[in-house]
Amino acid sequence: MKKLLLLPVFVIALAMSLAAQEPAEHKASEPVPNNDEMWKWANFGILAIALGYGMAKGLPPLFRARTKEIQMGISEAQQMKQDAEKRSTEMDARLNALGADIEKFRTQSAAEMQQEGDRISRETAAQIKKIEQQAAVEIESVGKTARRQLKEYAGELAMGLAEERLRSRIDGATESALVDDFVRDLERQASQNGGARN
Repeated sequence: MKKLLLLPVFVIALAMSLAAQEPAEHKASEPVPNNDEMWKWANFGILAIALGYGMAKGLPPLFRARTKEIQMGISEAQQMKQDAEKRSTEMDARLNALGADIEKFRTQSAAEMQQEGDRISRETAAQIKKIEQQAAVEIESVGKTARRQLKEYAGELAMGLAEERLRSRIDGATESALVDDFVRDLERQASQNGGARN
């Protein structure tokens, strides 16, 4: 600002020095200049002073406003930069959290799969044991039935063999004697039962 004020003073000093030099030159060769030139130089000086004053008065607020705008722009740019850095930091944090969430989900999924596999293994083992027990019961039942049928068949075979042997050994007289003995035994038991009732 001080430099701007010095500019009109410099211009006036230059004009005055020129004005002072011209009469000295004119003295040697020409007559003394008239007052018109002096007024021209005075008008020029007044104009220079007015311009200097106007510039000194008007330019500093303009420069201050421009400086203020530039500073506001810098401040806004810095704020935008800070906001961008903040958003970038937040995005990095979210990405890191997302990675941690994915890893947590993988761990939980693996644990759940392991638990589900263990549960299926336990249920399968229980079902196999139950099937084995049912099979054992059925095998035992089938075995009992087979043994009973085998005994019945063996009994039938034994009875058949015994009958055949008896038929081959017993003739008609022996058969009559056996029947008579059987009838007598029945009569005796009947008489004993009748005496016991009385």
